[in-house]
Amino acid sequence: MTKEECLICKAPLEYLETDELMECEICHKKEYSKTRCVNGHYVCNDCHTAGIDAIIGLCLTETSKNPVEIIEKMMAMPFCHMHGPEHHVMVGSALLTAYKNAGGDIDLSSALAEMIRRGKSVPGGACGFWGACGAGVSSGMFISIISKSTPLAQEPFGLANRMTAKSLDEIGKVGGPRCCKRDSFLSLLSAIDFVKEHFGVEMEHPEIICKYSSRNNQCIGKRCPFSPKIR
Repeated sequence: MTKEECLICKAPLEYLETDELMECEICHKKEYSKTRCVNGHYVCNDCHTAGIDAIIGLCLTETSKNPVEIIEKMMAMPFCHMHGPEHHVMVGSALLTAYKNAGGDIDLSSALAEMIRRGKSVPGGACGFWGACGAGVSSGMFISIISKSTPLAQEPFGLANRMTAKSLDEIGKVGGPRCCKRDSFLSLLSAIDFVKEHFGVEMEHPEIICKYSSRNNQCIGKRCPFSPKIR
């Protein structure tokens, strides 16, 4: 049974070997992509993440030091789907918010705006086509923002890349197929430990039990570290 794939008709997605010119079913923008549903529908990244700016209001009023708790509130919002590039923004935003609430010295409002700009630039499918899951890259963006990294920085440059590498290593150990929820959780847990070690700020480190498997056609079951079936 198809649970959630194409945003237009719910049919399964297919991934092409080469880019083809697609027209978004919602905004009618034309661009090249490898992703569409089996019925030919294509939805661009901008339309897939429509409404994501609503997380700013959530984050600015949030008091939790637990980034998992924060991202699960985002996952319950109308803009968030089972899979999609919105997770490339949500991971870093949840970390910025928990970091601030745990004593991190940042201007959260401007940091969130920057996170949204950066995260939205990572397209859907990066996990399979780039070899760099956007959720993992988002954790590196988080570090680059709090450390004020630039391409010319020394220590911040290294820390941001090491954070991304740590998250991607954990994602890679589990393997595919993709699950945006699983990869987001793995990235958050990696960042919690990394920030405690390198920045001295201690966010809350929760136990995670997945509640999204019934929505995921490609759920890996017991192979997932968050599966309730292994508890």
